[in-house]
Amino acid sequence: MKNTTVLISGASIAGPALALWLSRYGCTVTVVEKAATMRPGGQTVDFKGTTHRTVLERMGILEEVLARQTGGQDQTIVDADETPLAVLPGEFTGGEIEIRRGDLADLLYQRTKDTCEYVFGDSVTSLTETGSGVHVTFERGAPRTFDLVVGADGIHSTVRRLAFGPESDYVRHLGYYYALADLGGSEGKPVMYNEPGRMAAVGGPKAPAFFVFASEQLSYDRYDPEQQKKLLMAAYADGGWRLPGLMAKVPHATDIYLDSLSRVVVDRYATGRVVLLGDAAYGNTLGGFGTGLAIVGAYVLAGELRAAGGDHRVAFRRYEEEFRGYAKISAQGSAGPFLAPRTKARIRLRNWTFKSSFLLRAMLKLTDKFATGIDLEDY
Repeated sequence: MKNTTVLISGASIAGPALALWLSRYGCTVTVVEKAATMRPGGQTVDFKGTTHRTVLERMGILEEVLARQTGGQDQTIVDADETPLAVLPGEFTGGEIEIRRGDLADLLYQRTKDTCEYVFGDSVTSLTETGSGVHVTFERGAPRTFDLVVGADGIHSTVRRLAFGPESDYVRHLGYYYALADLGGSEGKPVMYNEPGRMAAVGGPKAPAFFVFASEQLSYDRYDPEQQKKLLMAAYADGGWRLPGLMAKVPHATDIYLDSLSRVVVDRYATGRVVLLGDAAYGNTLGGFGTGLAIVGAYVLAGELRAAGGDHRVAFRRYEEEFRGYAKISAQGSAGPFLAPRTKARIRLRNWTFKSSFLLRAMLKLTDKFATGIDLEDY
């Protein structure tokens, strides 16, 4: 694969993970990212079971991930008077290994920045496939041609839109939005509060405030933090518990991210020399498997390219054959009704679930089964 040039759009988790493998296999890799820098902080992400651990080990980053892990904390569900109602165990919310998204992204970036080219503050604007490559234009940079292009740019993938079609054809809104807001200071032990169709969670070391709320699809600029702040405050107007105080801090938030809970449904992962990876291909917001799917998907895609000697037609077909069955977990359910049930009765039922050790063990066993549901090739 020496001298094979690959453009990866997206520098969150899937993109740098793929860059690590492809540069190791001899490719010349460029990663383009719309943000000005690697995004720090964010929510925690987790890994479960032997499949995830094996890929991290083969990547050579397992020990570093373990060194940076946060250690899943129990989270107490409380009512408006702070009375404990139930406990979400750390093993359920944090998997086997938990790490902040920003820490994992930085780790991958540090491992690849000397062997791959990173272009921040830019984005792909057009893709034109030729007989020998893909001609790419950018918002700011000069046009370039690459042998292959990978869309690892999330649920709202620009690469998918340009190569496959409009977002509305592939992204299904699941009736909820979520927000992460850095409101400053520590909020003590992790707690979660619900009202019908609304959830707020605060506390824990360096954790941003976390919100999930039911809503029809909203129209707003995803890159405008002021719009996001107004939408969040409107969604939690007249709330109880600590919500008035939290909303009073939102206008001064140093960092905020608001997006929909959505699911990606594509009938194929590749078209020509363009292929999708991670949330761009099989995203399900807050579904609990996104980061695991990203690193395993990167491992399989890069491995199949190597096994095929860079023949993208063979490799992309094999990637889909090997991975689609494993990725089907992303098509299951939605985190919205679990995190922010729409009625008081459903909130009580959800809380009761965590009081049953039998149901909790069953859920943990099921997630472990999904996480290990692929036979890893040793490429």
